[in-house]
Amino acid sequence: MTDFKEKTAAFAKEHGKVYQDIALAIHAKPEVSNYEFFASETLTNQLKAEGFEIELPAAHQRTGFAAYYKSGKPGPVVALLAEYDVLAGLGHGCGHNIFGATSSLAGAALKSVIDELGGEVRVYGTPGEEGGEEGSAKGSFVRDGYFKDVDFALCVHPGSSPENGLSSRNLANAPVDIEFWGKPAHAAAVPHLGLNALDAQILVYNAISMLRQQVTPDVRIHGIITDGGTAPNVIPEYTKSKYYLRAAAKSTVEDIYAKVEKIVEGAALQTGTKGSMHLFQNFVDNMVLTPKLDQVWAENLKALGHESQPQTWDVQPGSSDVGNVSQVVPVIQPMLSITDVAVPGHSQGMVEASCSQKGLDSIILGATALAWTAIDVILNPQLLQEIKDEHAYNVAHQTD
Repeated sequence: MTDFKEKTAAFAKEHGKVYQDIALAIHAKPEVSNYEFFASETLTNQLKAEGFEIELPAAHQRTGFAAYYKSGKPGPVVALLAEYDVLAGLGHGCGHNIFGATSSLAGAALKSVIDELGGEVRVYGTPGEEGGEEGSAKGSFVRDGYFKDVDFALCVHPGSSPENGLSSRNLANAPVDIEFWGKPAHAAAVPHLGLNALDAQILVYNAISMLRQQVTPDVRIHGIITDGGTAPNVIPEYTKSKYYLRAAAKSTVEDIYAKVEKIVEGAALQTGTKGSMHLFQNFVDNMVLTPKLDQVWAENLKALGHESQPQTWDVQPGSSDVGNVSQVVPVIQPMLSITDVAVPGHSQGMVEASCSQKGLDSIILGATALAWTAIDVILNPQLLQEIKDEHAYNVAHQTD
């Protein structure tokens, strides 16, 4: 095992500059969900040069990809998850340029020994983690069967704290559009001839504000009106809003979804308009933890000279489509610090950390620790079975 780890560490160190340059190039050319053309092409070109077979596009995602390398020996299938999208209007405020480069380097490093280990290495490029057009693509990869033969999945997220953290639970999320269609009319001359679609949106907004008083503490509902009409003197014919309906468990989100649907129906009835509510991207599942797999990561990171701290929250107050993956296979998403001073996530400080020297150094460190984690699991069938058993139990016994 030590020999395999020495080889992957040497590979990551020798080839790290290539992936650091890729991370900087992706950072300099920020792309939002479904438009990550440069990022997906750059990462797949490098993985192709490393000897992977490339599927692009993948999972009905035009900027999604799947890179495959199968050894000649039987063994587990491990998938490395890569992200590379940005926050609209901000850039790489979540460090996904680092994320994608780290997973890709980890996949390449593991490939350098997989012929001896046995099994298969895959790198899945999953667009739009931040949401948006065709967003939360891991849901598409799960739905389209890309994980049906995967034994376990790995990724590490850039951290905005000086401390490294283990995987944490997060919130399920239903991202919805709410639309109303009414009838335009001159707002001063003949308002009685109109059907006001903005009135319907305001009714929804206020009703959701009241609903917040009658939900469990883990529920978060927040939204904006994106289209409120065209002119003050025209009764609005069409309006649109976007909401995130979040909770610690998918079942709770489904309950909230049904209640908001009733609100939309009621607003349409009160105003005489036509209403519609639907998901505008993939549903985001809550994260199911597999502590045994996280522990393997923590031990390898410690062997590389870095400690990991347990998360201080029971449920992390955000959402990630890694939760969709966690519902079907064991997966980890620990946090690896890219800054010596705490900065807010989704901030300009995080944008700067994502191209800092510590951020770039984390690519080699994270890729090495991911490859070592995979090696430990691949070489220990009993450990892999324990990880699978723990995951199956935790999926079956999810609670709010």
